[in-house]
Amino acid sequence: MKTAIVILNWNGERMLAEYLPTVVKYSKEDAEVWVADNASTDGSMDMLARCFPTVRTLRLDRNYGFAEGYNRALAQIKADYYVLLNSDVEVTHHWLTPLIEFMDAHKDVAACQPKLLSEADKDSFEYAGACGGFLDKYGYPFCRGRIFDTVERDGGQYDYAMDVLWATGACLFIRADDYWRVGGLDARFFAHCEEIDLCWRLRQLGKRVVCYPESKVYHVGGGTLPKGNPMKTFLNFRNNLTMLYKNLPDNELRQVMRVRFFLDWLAAVEMLVLQRNLGDFKAVIRGRRAFNKWKHDFDKDRQEIAKTRRLNPVPERKPFSILWQYYAKGRKLFSQLA
Repeated sequence: MKTAIVILNWNGERMLAEYLPTVVKYSKEDAEVWVADNASTDGSMDMLARCFPTVRTLRLDRNYGFAEGYNRALAQIKADYYVLLNSDVEVTHHWLTPLIEFMDAHKDVAACQPKLLSEADKDSFEYAGACGGFLDKYGYPFCRGRIFDTVERDGGQYDYAMDVLWATGACLFIRADDYWRVGGLDARFFAHCEEIDLCWRLRQLGKRVVCYPESKVYHVGGGTLPKGNPMKTFLNFRNNLTMLYKNLPDNELRQVMRVRFFLDWLAAVEMLVLQRNLGDFKAVIRGRRAFNKWKHDFDKDRQEIAKTRRLNPVPERKPFSILWQYYAKGRKLFSQLA
């Protein structure tokens, strides 16, 4: 089949048992379903063989994380379209057909996502992508339907296709040729921010990324590392800064990094003093140190991106500070942003 749904699994037996049935039921006419396993130590693979004989499986020899795990798995799967689907996503009837038809009709679109709703509260958007993602001037991600911890109810207010900067890694529909054109996910990230980095690189090539909410799915979220986990905080800060270093044009890099130095230390102090969270405080410091230690490993990436850049500025990277919009101006809904 031309579409391959690929679920990257690591010790996700419970999630697979709960959510894979809807994936198989509502996708079997349109796609081949794969589970790529990151060397799980639970009973995931035995359960798949026993309960889901039609699902194809692929075993990796160790846990490569989200980014390299997907790169290694997708390199072994032949398809025109990949759907990178989290194991904690409940899909719906007719979820896949609109995405395939949209991509077939729009060859300039490299990637898209459905509307992402919360599995726990199905009338609300879900944190990790909502109705399509953007970046502010300083690299902070936000979504149609979610800014920081303000998650909107879904009242149909975003039920129209829209170009975005990034599509959620929880359900990323991407053209295989474009995935490999930019080298896939950056394996050095391990996990977190890697889908934003991938989509940003595609946008700079002039490829479009779109949220197409005619399709909708429900996401549990926090299945890999729960919010508030110091490792997640570390990866988010390190990888977000690395993504900026890779992708920002020369004329913006120094000024953005100066502002981020101040904002990151402000965030760290807030975590320590107001939240009394020593673990996250240390994680921010470690994240910044790790970025400074390895940033020059990405100099060749910067040069290659600059050489092939066709779109600058990228319009979905907004020219304002989302922190200022949210905290100073009280604009907590996407529709209120300047």
